[in-house]
Parts: sequence; C-alpha cells; structure tokens
Amino acid sequence: MKQHHNIIIAGAGGIAEAAGLLLIEWSDVPPSLFIGNRTPSKAKQVAQWITAGATKPCSIQGFHLPEEGITEEMKVLFDEADLLLDCLPGSQAPRMAQLAKDFHLHYANLTEYVAETEAIMKLAKEAKTGFVLQTGLAPGYIDLLAHGMFQQFCKDFQVEKVDKLEFKVGALTHHAVAPHYYAFTWSPVGVATEYLKEAIVLRDFKIKAVPSLSERAMITIHGKVYEEDLTSGGAADLPDVLKGKVRSLDYKTLRHPGHYGWVQEQLTDLKKTADPIKVLQDKMEAIIPHIEDDQIVLYAAVEGKDATGVLRRREVAKQILPQQVGKHQLRAIQTTTAAPLVQAAQLLLEGNGSGVILQSQIDPKAFLNGNYVSRVYGEAL
Repeated sequence: MKQHHNIIIAGAGGIAEAAGLLLIEWSDVPPSLFIGNRTPSKAKQVAQWITAGATKPCSIQGFHLPEEGITEEMKVLFDEADLLLDCLPGSQAPRMAQLAKDFHLHYANLTEYVAETEAIMKLAKEAKTGFVLQTGLAPGYIDLLAHGMFQQFCKDFQVEKVDKLEFKVGALTHHAVAPHYYAFTWSPVGVATEYLKEAIVLRDFKIKAVPSLSERAMITIHGKVYEEDLTSGGAADLPDVLKGKVRSLDYKTLRHPGHYGWVQEQLTDLKKTADPIKVLQDKMEAIIPHIEDDQIVLYAAVEGKDATGVLRRREVAKQILPQQVGKHQLRAIQTTTAAPLVQAAQLLLEGNGSGVILQSQIDPKAFLNGNYVSRVYGEAL
C-alpha cells in the first residue's frame, strides 16, 4: 500500500492475524486496521497481538461483529472504511459481501465454498467497488500459477490447447503417524468440507462434477512421495475459463501416504447421516492432533504437444516453511493464505476494478510477483 487506507478484517483467527501483520509490516504506508469478531474480547486480543508483533507504528482496533444484524459501532467503522477482508468461515461470506456492497467497500475473501461464491457473484454483479473472490492459497495462488503456466506454454509453443493442467497443494506436517497419517494445520471443518463436496474438473475438454477422493494417485515432489486426490473448491473458475482448451484439468490435495485410505474407512455409512461433514469432522478431531510446525507443498504442471508435435511438460514445485514477520513467527499456512488476500487488497485499492473479479481475471505474472506474495512464495513465471 502506497497511501493510507482504513481496512476492516472480519474474523479473528490465524489468517486474520497474519493478514493484519503483513499489512502493517510490508506496506509502504501501513493502513489503520479494524478487527471484527462475534467475540469482542477475541477481536481485541488479535489487535493486541498484531500491535505487539509490529516493528512500525500502527493503529489497530478490535470491535464486535455479531453473527446477525449490524451495530451502531459497525455503521461508523464501515462508513469510514475502504475495504473489507473476509477471514470468516465460508458460510458467512454472502453476508459479509452484502455489507461491503451496502457500505460501498472493496471486498476480498478466501472461501472455496461454491454455493456461497455463486451467491456473491449475483449480489456483486453491478457493484461499483471490486469483489475479489477465492484469493487464498487454494483456491487462489495455485490457480493463478496454473493459469499463468498455461498461458506461457501456449505462447512459447504456439498452441491454443494442451492435454493436461494439474495443480496440487498440501498443508502438511513434517511427520505422519498411523493410523491417520495426518495432523491439522488449518480448519478441521475446511478439511471435512473439501473431502465431501464434489470436485469440478475438465475431462475431454468438458466440465464435469466428480466425487471428491475418487482419483487417488502417488506423486514424487522434490524426491518425496505423497498421495494426491481430488477435493472440492481448489480449481476456482479455471474449469469454466479453460473448457475447450485443456483436455484434462484438476485440482488435488496432497497428503502423506496412508491418509486417504484411513479417511475412506471413516466415510463408511457416512452418507446416511443428516450432516456428513459434521460427522466426519468430529471423527477426525477425535483422533487427529493439531500441530504448529507446518509446511506447504505445492505443485503445478502443464503438458501438451508443441506446434511440431513434440510432447512437452513444464512443472513448478515449492515447499514453504514458517516465516518470521515482524516480531512473530507465522505458520506456513498463515503466510501462504494471507499473502494473496493482502495482495488482492492492494490490487483493489490501487486499481479501478469493480464488480466480481475471479481468479482467471487477474494478471498472473503481476499478482504472483507482487510485493506481498513474492515475499512468501518467491518469484514465479
């Protein structure tokens, strides 16, 4: 940010903490931040945590953001704000987007939830401010990387179509033990949701909805073997944009070997329950621990024949570890999710975008090499 802005951050979890700290530490002109949460004490706690971790003077205030309705304090803050960063659970996204529209704020969110994203697309269609959707890690960074690789491949090899575009992300621990071979590094409900909702893919150049966890395979990245399988939401709008141009496109989640077999066992008889996502979440939380020392592993590849008929493949793989920002150490899942969100904030505040802005509509090279994203992921493309 090169000039001063007032930014509201909805939510007071790990991503809200990270987004606030990145904005204070890495902006040329730190914004004034307003942290909203249904529990006011939690909002104030996050405001204090960011202040304690900052190496620059900052103005950060916590406030009460109830699950329904609007308070007088909210009206004052929303009137003065320029942008709303939505770090709340995906179910709250349409409500937050509606508030942004009502108060003429720019808006950016993280959720991979498909129905909620479609609802926001309808309400923000004619908005005069910009609404960047699904701008975290996956969906988010990985989609821009994949789209940019597709564009560069077509340009370099003088083609308009490719055979494969595959992109994968794993939020993982460094070690894995039986029987689940996993530990939570982010939201348990997010994990359960992506395992159970349908995945949108391209098969034979056409859009297809397929069950998550239905195409398990092994992959070696940087010499280490992982399991991969289809999960929901991570492909963002790329299937819509690239249908007819890519024969096979999919997003998969990376896990340590053995995890998906264990999940499959938990899914037995699950569909007979009224709320399978909640039941799976409860089953996982009963046995799977939370671990702070995390890593992000990501991989993207594009494959197809060049203009002379030679089969070509390009790959990008990255491992991202926890990082010191200001006086705090942030987990890898925090920086990799928050950096694209904050980059989207800069895009909105310094550009002239209005209405809905989906991942495919953002210039991959400029965004991926932006000042927030490149400090976390390194330069790309």
